[in-house]
Amino acid sequence: MRKNSLNDQKYLVRSGIGSEIFGRIWAVWGILLFVSTMLLFLIPFLLFCYFLKEPHKTNRFIRFSRIWMAVFLTGIGCPLRIRGREKFRKGQTYIVVCNHNSLMDVPVTSPGIPGGNKTIAKTSFAKVPLFGLMYRTGSVLVDRNSETSRRESFTKMKDVLDMGLHMCLYPEGTRNKTNQPLKSFHNGAFRLAITTGRPIMPALIFNSRKALPANKTFFLWPYRLAMHFLDPVTVLPDDTADSLKERVFAIMESYYLSQTTK
Repeated sequence: MRKNSLNDQKYLVRSGIGSEIFGRIWAVWGILLFVSTMLLFLIPFLLFCYFLKEPHKTNRFIRFSRIWMAVFLTGIGCPLRIRGREKFRKGQTYIVVCNHNSLMDVPVTSPGIPGGNKTIAKTSFAKVPLFGLMYRTGSVLVDRNSETSRRESFTKMKDVLDMGLHMCLYPEGTRNKTNQPLKSFHNGAFRLAITTGRPIMPALIFNSRKALPANKTFFLWPYRLAMHFLDPVTVLPDDTADSLKERVFAIMESYYLSQTTK
């Protein structure tokens, strides 16, 4: 095994009663740190972001979010290392498609993507007091149970790209709780690429499910995170949403396996 492999981590999740107790104590610390740093962040957000017009509002919000998340992720022992920022070409907006393993993925991807961006997100979190203000700013909200909401969100995502922001989507739809590298992809992100002609920027997050496991209630473990951007995928003249989806899926799956089996 290579020394710097993503499997060769500084922090290892161990089984047993001791780790279960520690993981829940660490989750309390994570919540306290998130809320306290959010309240500190809320002041500059309201003063310098909230009342701006788009895209200036989102651009500034993302810049502040990078500082907030750097403090938070480091504080919970989950520092983020990013690879491939240079693949973003200045002046080009991308549809960033990312794997989805954990609730931690959204606070990682939004500040991790170079430049202003919005992500697709459920409407439920927008109702949370204070946090909902920031959540709405960085997101295109969608109610998955409403066909009207899904149609409107597609139009809003095109508007995001037109205003010079990147659009981040999780084509697996929901968190991957399987033992496979990726769940099958939905068509939305790829239909958006076909419609707009914007290139796809594949991205992979590593270790977020180890830090915040979906199968454990109220559990957090300090674990180094990584986010890798791959080469952008251009829409070809004869592409369909299905063909583009299959091509991107193969690229992401192959890269994921190459990084986790070294």
